[in-house]
Amino acid sequence: MTRTTRAAALLAACLGLAASLPARADAPVVRIRGTIASVEGNTVTIKPRVGDAVTVRLGDAVRVAGASAAKISDIQPDSYIGTAATPQADGTLKALEVAVFAPSMRGTGDGHYPWDLEKENTMTNGAVGAVTGTANRTITVTYAGGQKTITVPDDVPVVALAPADAGLIKPGARVVAFTRADASGTPVVDRMVVGQNGTVPPM
Repeated sequence: MTRTTRAAALLAACLGLAASLPARADAPVVRIRGTIASVEGNTVTIKPRVGDAVTVRLGDAVRVAGASAAKISDIQPDSYIGTAATPQADGTLKALEVAVFAPSMRGTGDGHYPWDLEKENTMTNGAVGAVTGTANRTITVTYAGGQKTITVPDDVPVVALAPADAGLIKPGARVVAFTRADASGTPVVDRMVVGQNGTVPPM
């Protein structure tokens, strides 16, 4: 093997290694919301809602959920949901969006924690208890260790989430990509929510 050939082989090996770096477990989760501009192998370019395009890499075990249009009436007692919401003066929450999970996704993200859809908002994932009212419904959501009361205005976007395959990841799709950086700083996608039939994932 010539010196040039050895160097080329070493470079190819290094590039291959860099491409397969795992996401750092201690890296913060960064959510990238936007439209897929291009897909090349496991490399995806996303045009965010605001700012320049971002190139991400799909993780080896990336999980994909398809988001489809749903109605507020789909939020039923014992539904498992996720809802971004803003705190109200009386201690309740006002929903910004609601995602109704398929039964097989029950337990996803269970809990109540900060979110980044708007300033000072939260995400609550849990099981719906009581549902009251026919307009601006009020629901209780129970999760491990707690419960929240949430008002769901009639105009809040509602989507249904169900497991899907990577075939949904294609140019033009609206997505929310959950990423962590690898050692080189490249965002690696652990989970992606992809809109189907023109649906925009509202979370």
